[in-house]
Amino acid sequence: MQSYELYADLMKKVLANVIYEDRPTFPFGMNVLDKAQADTMRPGAEGSAEKRGAFDVDHRAAGLDVPSVAHTMIGMRRLDNIQECVEQVLRDGVPGDFIETGVWRGGACILMRALLKAHGVEDRNVWLADSFAGVPVTSDDSHPLDRGMEFHNLNWVLSCSEEQVRENFARYDLLDDQVKFLPGMFADTLPSAPIEKLAILRMDGDLYESTMDALVNMYPKLSVGGFAIIDDYAIPACKQAVHDYRSEHGIDEPIETVDVTGVYWRRKH
Repeated sequence: MQSYELYADLMKKVLANVIYEDRPTFPFGMNVLDKAQADTMRPGAEGSAEKRGAFDVDHRAAGLDVPSVAHTMIGMRRLDNIQECVEQVLRDGVPGDFIETGVWRGGACILMRALLKAHGVEDRNVWLADSFAGVPVTSDDSHPLDRGMEFHNLNWVLSCSEEQVRENFARYDLLDDQVKFLPGMFADTLPSAPIEKLAILRMDGDLYESTMDALVNMYPKLSVGGFAIIDDYAIPACKQAVHDYRSEHGIDEPIETVDVTGVYWRRKH
């Protein structure tokens, strides 16, 4: 297994770009909800590179920056968590595909596909659900916690086209028939998604409504023994959606911590 372990480790390092150490889009600690401040970080803005600051290996490991080049912003620890969950469901034979709702540049799903390929698994798919245009624009009808954040103001950095994500997969020689795309808003695509069972449900939608859409439509398909992973638990809107859904459906599996924002639990019943 040494060659597998070396491959998996290198994949994570390349996906998070701890190899070439790209500058963050935002400096650590910046209030990214401040649109005026965020706009000064746009590529091409005067002095934007200096304002973004330098690469910090600890911030990247914990997923505490937004990379300018790397294919994922979730950091090394959450990539480790994905690997651990994938390997556990494969060892235990937990049936089902893998999905991420909210994929950005595709890095987390690229890792999932890489691990399946390294294990020679040909009967599971990796599903990518995303608008491929950033987070939904909030309105008066949106959940109050979502309205307060207005994350759509950051779509210049949070959006990534389906074409670009496909190209990113292709760069790793991992774009094949086991990679499935669900383009569009979760409320439109997830209810009719042609997925029978899931072994891993990874949610990275930031907002209350996006998180709830994923839970309502995908959690019932999660097999016993499968993993529910929440990327944005530190965001109050996301956390509230998780607790509302768990409370309504009597989910009592303990929530385990990955890092400062990532959590997960394993479905037991």
